[in-house]
Amino acid sequence: MQKFTEFADELRFVFVESDRWKWLIEGLGNTLKITAVSLIIGIVIGIVIASIRSSFDKNQETMKKRGGVGYNLLSALNSISKVYLWVIRGTPVVVQLLILYFIILQSVSNGVAVAMVCFGLNSGAYVAEIFRSGIMSVDEGQFEAGRSLGFNYLQTMRHIIIPQAFKTVLPTLCNEFIVLIKETSIAGYVGIMDLTKAGDLIRGRTFKAFLPLIAVALIYLALVTVLTWATGKLERRLRRNER
Repeated sequence: MQKFTEFADELRFVFVESDRWKWLIEGLGNTLKITAVSLIIGIVIGIVIASIRSSFDKNQETMKKRGGVGYNLLSALNSISKVYLWVIRGTPVVVQLLILYFIILQSVSNGVAVAMVCFGLNSGAYVAEIFRSGIMSVDEGQFEAGRSLGFNYLQTMRHIIIPQAFKTVLPTLCNEFIVLIKETSIAGYVGIMDLTKAGDLIRGRTFKAFLPLIAVALIYLALVTVLTWATGKLERRLRRNER
C-alpha cells in the first residue's frame, strides 16, 4: 500500500503539478500534425517522381529514337529525380532537418512547418520507390488497353495505371506512415514541442526520467499498435477483393 501511495505521489508530481501532462498532449498533437502533412507531401512527391522515372524507363528507347524536346525534358526530369533520391536517401533525416531549419528555411519562424517540409521531402524519396515498383508491376497490357480506349500516355497513367499501382502499394504506404511517426521523434532537435521533446522537458523539470520517458514510449507504442492493426485489416480486405 505504501509503494502504491509513493507511486501515486510521484505520478502526481511528474504529470499533474504545473499541468505538465498538457505538454504530452501538445507534443502528441504536433507529432500527429507533422506526420499527417508530411505523408501527404511525401505521397504527392512520390507519385510525381515515380511517374517520371517509370515513364523514362518504359519509354526510353522509343523516345530516344524520336528525339526532340519531349525526350530531352523527360531525361532531364529523370536525372533531377535520381539526384533527389540519391541525396535524400543518402543523408540522415536529422541532418536534413538541421540544414532546413538553420540554413535553407531559417527565416521561417514556424518550426512545425519546417518539420513538415523536411519529413515530407524525406518521405517522398521512399514513397517514390514504393510507387515506382507498383507502377512497374502493372502488366504492360494495361497500357495497351488504355491506348485502345483512346487515352494518351498521361491519361492512361492517371486513370488506369496509378490507381492499380496505388492499390498494390497501399499496405506498404501504411508501413511508411508508421515509420514516419517514429522518425518525427527527432523534431525536438530544433526545439519543436513534439511528443519526445515533451517527455524530455518533463524529465528536465522534475529530474524524474522513468515516468515521462515510459509514458512517451507507451504513447508511441499505442499509436503504432493501432496503425499496425489497421494495416493488417486493410491487407486482408484487399486480398478478399482480389479473389
